[in-house]
Amino acid sequence: MPESSRKANWLLILLISVNLLNYIDRQVVYAVFPLIKKDLGLSDTTLGFLGSAFMVCYMVSAPLFGMIGNRFRRTRIAAGALAVWSLATVGAGLSCGYRTLLAARTLVGVGEAAFGTISPGLVAESFDRQRRGRILSYFFLAIPVGSALGYLLGGMLGQRFGWQAAFLTVGLPGLALTLPLWHLTEPVQAANRVPDVPPSGLTPAGWTGLFANRSFVTTTLAMAAMTFAMGGLAQWLPSFLYRMHGLDVGRGNTIFGAITVVAGIGGTLAGGRLGDYFQQRSPAGYLAVSGCGFLIGVPAAAWALMTPTLGHCLIAIFVAEFFLFLNTGPLNTVIVNVTRPGIRAAAFALNIFFIHALGDAISPAILGRLSDLSDLRSALLVTPFAILLAALLCFIGGRFIQADVQRADGA
Repeated sequence: MPESSRKANWLLILLISVNLLNYIDRQVVYAVFPLIKKDLGLSDTTLGFLGSAFMVCYMVSAPLFGMIGNRFRRTRIAAGALAVWSLATVGAGLSCGYRTLLAARTLVGVGEAAFGTISPGLVAESFDRQRRGRILSYFFLAIPVGSALGYLLGGMLGQRFGWQAAFLTVGLPGLALTLPLWHLTEPVQAANRVPDVPPSGLTPAGWTGLFANRSFVTTTLAMAAMTFAMGGLAQWLPSFLYRMHGLDVGRGNTIFGAITVVAGIGGTLAGGRLGDYFQQRSPAGYLAVSGCGFLIGVPAAAWALMTPTLGHCLIAIFVAEFFLFLNTGPLNTVIVNVTRPGIRAAAFALNIFFIHALGDAISPAILGRLSDLSDLRSALLVTPFAILLAALLCFIGGRFIQADVQRADGA
């Protein structure tokens, strides 16, 4: 195997591992929501704000790291980010009240924003365009697998040892990967960047150009609608199973985590391969696969929330998650393909800001408030409509994708 291939594969493996910890540390709090609610005596609105506060800091920090990522060595920024969010997760385990827990979760958001902005470009630049959809689907496997492990570990550890122990246990492993990530070699085109020359992505014209990029805008809005729905469901479904179907924290999170990891892996890998396959036949292949997945996910998500039967609910959750995860590799690949390398970190920063500002930065608190006003089932039924909007935006974006890819290539 050529040296360049070995380095690219090592980079991919290491970044997948770090991204796995990213989502474990992010999701573990939702597994122990019922325990935190009971221990601290919180309303659903206040509980939901734990998720919203994390996402507000995540999205506000992303543009800053988008600018820094275009100027400095990105692997070292990512390593520092890993250390920050790992220590903050440990800090959440040491908290003794709502305010300290809230502060720790916001700091986790800052660290994860830096990594989320930097890492997709590093992965994409290490492999040729024909394989990007598949390679990024491997990288984003961390979303379902890490999320599932967050639910599993949080549920089991929280049920047995308390919610603080769950944070302490999942926060420590990230510190072991900080040094390998610090010394990671960047892709050649990234390493050749001249640090003292600000890339065009940092100029006003560069930022304005992103807003004029119709494929980028529609894809970002589709991801925002998807994030509103999936973020809200990810945070409240364990509580939904606890309240509506009588599953305790340990069993409910184990079942939900198992469903998420199987459906998520299958959907993410299928989406990457289907996206690459249809992209070779149509410039809008990635968007078409994502849009069709969203359309199939709408009725499945609605049935999961409405059925009174636990078995039907779990089957519907599996179907919904499988098809919703089809978009993971394709939509992130669209962001890569319609932006030039010099503004890619800025593009992901802007994408992160808007998908969370319009998505899961607000959905947990909104759904929590709606739950307080009615009930949790009625509140969650808002989410299928957001998924439908994501599908429509994907099909609209397909009209512009060819011209925007050619523009990014300088054609």
